[in-house]
Amino acid sequence: MKKLMPMLALFLSFCMLCAPVAQAETLKSLRGTEAVKGDAPSENYRWEKDRKPLPRQFVQQPPLIPHTTKGYLITKEFNKCLDCHSWDRTADTGATKVSITHFKTRGGTELTNISPRRYFCQQCHVPQTDAKPLVGNTFKPADGLVK
Repeated sequence: MKKLMPMLALFLSFCMLCAPVAQAETLKSLRGTEAVKGDAPSENYRWEKDRKPLPRQFVQQPPLIPHTTKGYLITKEFNKCLDCHSWDRTADTGATKVSITHFKTRGGTELTNISPRRYFCQQCHVPQTDAKPLVGNTFKPADGLVK
């Protein structure tokens, strides 16, 4: 038995080396089959004008931003969005208040300021646009949101 195990291991190793190597599939993305040369700088995109917010498409969808955010600075020391959307500024600006959910920790404890996990607005909120979908789909808005 002691001699059989090394022989079996040697045989299996030999079989693996002799097995035909599978050809790698050619990857194809929305950009085609060419290798990605890097993302286009954001200046190549058209910024939308301010307008009425688009309706939400599913329950719990973060609202889309109905105005440009070009040049908005959001760092750990400063958040440009809060110049208009903080609770003490909305009466002056007419902007929508930051949701009360943004003042809660993951465990549900209410804070006196925006939760660090909700501070960087553009993690969830994006400027709205009328861009055509990159790929076809059959998505339909949630029944409760259809007018």
